[in-house]
Amino acid sequence: MLSEQAVPVVRATLPAVGGALNRITERFYGRLFAAHPELLRDLFNRGNQANGEQRQALAGSIAAFATALLEHPDRRPDAMLARIAHKHASLGVTSEQYKVVHEHLFAAIVEVLGEAVTPEVARAWDEVYWLMANALIAVEARLYQEAGVAEGQVWRSMEIAERREETADTVSFVLRPADGGPAVAFRPGQYVSVRVALPDGARQIRQYSLSCAPGRPQWRITVKRVDGDPAGEVSSWLHAHAYEGDAVEVSAPFGDLVLPEGDGPLLLASAGIGSTPMLAMLDHLAATGSARPVVVAHADRAPASHAHAAELRHLVDALPQGTLHLWYEEPGDSGARPGRADVTVLDLPAGTTAYLCGPLPFLRAVRGDLLGRGVAAADIHYEVFGPDLWLGAGS
Repeated sequence: MLSEQAVPVVRATLPAVGGALNRITERFYGRLFAAHPELLRDLFNRGNQANGEQRQALAGSIAAFATALLEHPDRRPDAMLARIAHKHASLGVTSEQYKVVHEHLFAAIVEVLGEAVTPEVARAWDEVYWLMANALIAVEARLYQEAGVAEGQVWRSMEIAERREETADTVSFVLRPADGGPAVAFRPGQYVSVRVALPDGARQIRQYSLSCAPGRPQWRITVKRVDGDPAGEVSSWLHAHAYEGDAVEVSAPFGDLVLPEGDGPLLLASAGIGSTPMLAMLDHLAATGSARPVVVAHADRAPASHAHAAELRHLVDALPQGTLHLWYEEPGDSGARPGRADVTVLDLPAGTTAYLCGPLPFLRAVRGDLLGRGVAAADIHYEVFGPDLWLGAGS
């Protein structure tokens, strides 16, 4: 909770700070990487830095947190904080790094806003930063403890036991611990980070959902090659260089989009490679003999681009109350509906909890349709691959 002294200052300056946040975050990252080039090389996603998405996500999270402190002073935006904390934990972020961020972020604020940053304004926004930072540090400490690792020490060597070409641009990798031990437990829907050494000496990190049920001696991830400008550095490297018998560095599992316990009805809606956490959830439901109602909706470009399509059908068929609905932009003779996913045509039981994963336009459209159907906002959960550009919208 903000102090009584800080509330009116933050309220009065939020429009100016919020309006300048994109310039502030651009200046911040420039300062940060000039002082600590190893962070860009070995921690931050260079692709998201190049396209500006990480700057947008940081600006959105700061604005959303400050707004929440003003509008709801008696509660924290825990859903937003949890999403960020899980991502940080999967990267091995440490509490000391928040001090480094503070130094360069506040220097950037002063550079951009100049004399408007009076001592009073600086103190108020310092409160905002440390309320958010300390909340994240606390959540991340708990996540590390639950994962059974020391702060930031999340990495383990895994061996590729199997490589399978799923589509022209998608490969799955079955992973087993290189030390011969069992793969650690995870919750259906969680992801791991993969860290690879690139030709220029950088050690870049990306997150990939675990696409099989927990409780097995091996894990599986499914990697779609990211084309474009810039192309995906890690996905391209894995497609070109990772084969059976090779070792890769993999983090402990994290992620807050996880299958809920109980027998309540579920909607699992995905698009493209967003199907991967849903596969883990469905695999777990099938393996445990679940009889809960499960509606599965998936959208893709065409049958040939739908990774794990046959597996998805098999898993849904294994559920007594499972139904599958497919949309392809180019359905051919697959029997799928043409076009994009439309959840308004689905028969959803009362009390349905929805889990969404896919590109941001898909998430926005499906969430909006579900809200229009009367599904409570608290019952709609999502995972977005990459920087969460939805935070500024208060989702």
